[in-house]
Amino acid sequence: MPVIAAPLAPTHDIGTARFTSLVTPSRGSTDSSVWLVEVSPDAPAEPHRLTREEVFVVLAGSARVRIDDQHAVAATGDAIVVPAGVLFELTAAGAEPMRALCVLPVGGQAQLAGEAPFTPPWAQ
Repeated sequence: MPVIAAPLAPTHDIGTARFTSLVTPSRGSTDSSVWLVEVSPDAPAEPHRLTREEVFVVLAGSARVRIDDQHAVAATGDAIVVPAGVLFELTAAGAEPMRALCVLPVGGQAQLAGEAPFTPPWAQ
């Protein structure tokens, strides 16, 4: 099907972050997973690594980003490119939630410190 309708509500809530799966293998894609993420201003960072490159486009608010030892703030409209294999964390910068569109190739996985890699449920 050429058009996959957006869900009416977020598909995954994890503490102070909400994920809405848009395009995933379970929704009909074969090469890319795409989702919206909303991170509350009070959400703590969750440092992790990725097995594939991940791209975020900030849609609202701003994001505080750490990729390896580099720190930056991404504003609305900015893109964040996270290379595979480096430590990464993202939080909302400022008093409003940060919303971003995220893209990860199908098969890409996340890895929290000391744990095995896993496919996030919003990318399945």
